[in-house]
Amino acid sequence: MIHSIIIGIVQGISEWLPISSKTQVLIASQALLGLTYSQAYTFGLFMEIGTVLAAIIYFRRELLTLIRVILLRSKDNQDRNLFIYVLVTTIITGIIGAPLYLIADSLTNIPIGVPMMIVGLVLIGDAVFIMYSRKRQQQGGTTRKFKDLKIKDYIIVGVAQGIAALPGVSRSGITTSALLVLNVEPDEAFRLSFLIGIFAAIAAFGLTLVATKSNVNADLAAIGLPGMMIAIAASLIVSLFLIDFMIKIGRRTKITYVTSALGVIAIVAGILLTFGV
Repeated sequence: MIHSIIIGIVQGISEWLPISSKTQVLIASQALLGLTYSQAYTFGLFMEIGTVLAAIIYFRRELLTLIRVILLRSKDNQDRNLFIYVLVTTIITGIIGAPLYLIADSLTNIPIGVPMMIVGLVLIGDAVFIMYSRKRQQQGGTTRKFKDLKIKDYIIVGVAQGIAALPGVSRSGITTSALLVLNVEPDEAFRLSFLIGIFAAIAAFGLTLVATKSNVNADLAAIGLPGMMIAIAASLIVSLFLIDFMIKIGRRTKITYVTSALGVIAIVAGILLTFGV
C-alpha cells in the first residue's frame, strides 16, 4: 500500500509541475515495483487517469462550456473559440504524439536525462521571458489572453503537447512554455495548458490499453488492482491542490523564481540520469 501511495503522490505532484510525470513515475515504479523500462513507461501514462479526474473536477465549468457548444450549438464566440482550441490542439497532439509513443515504447533505456536537461533550459528561458514580459507590461506593453490567440497558435501548442509523448519531456512544462513564448499571461498559460491536458491524458490512457495491453497487465500484476486504485486516489487528491496552486502562483512575480528553480532541478536531474552519477 505504501508503494501505491508514494507513486500516486509522485504522479500528483509531477503532473502539474514543469517536470515530466512520465519520467518520475517511470523511475519510481522501476525502483518500487521492479518493472521493466517499457512496463514502467506504460505505467506512467496509465497513472494519468488520477490527474485527469482531478482536472475534470477543477475545470468542470470549462468542460460544461464545451458540452454547450456541442449539444446546444452555443453561438457565444468565447465558447466556440475554446471548443476550437481544444479540438485543434487535441488533433495535432494525436497526430504527433501517437507515433512518438509507439516508437518510445518499442525502445529500451532511452536517455531520458537529455530531454530533461533541455526542458530545464527552456524553463529558465521562460523565467527570463516572464520577467521581460512583465517589465514591458509595466512600461505600457501588453501580454496576450486566450481571446487574442489564433488557429496557428493552437497548432503550435498542439505540436508541443504531441512532443511530450516522449519520455523525459514534461507535458505541462512544454505546453506552458509554448504559451509563454506566445506571450500569454502566466496564469492563463497554466490554465490553458492544464485544460487540454485532460484530453491528451484520456487519449494516452486509451492508447496504452489498446497498443500495450501486455504492459498494462504486467503493471496490474505488480501493484494489484487495489494498489492501482489507491495510487490513482492519491494522485487525484494531490492534483486538486497543485492545479489551483500553480494557476494562482502564475499571477505573482515569484513564478519566475519557481520556474527558474524547477529548471535548475530538471537540469541537475538530467545530468545525474545521463551520466549515472
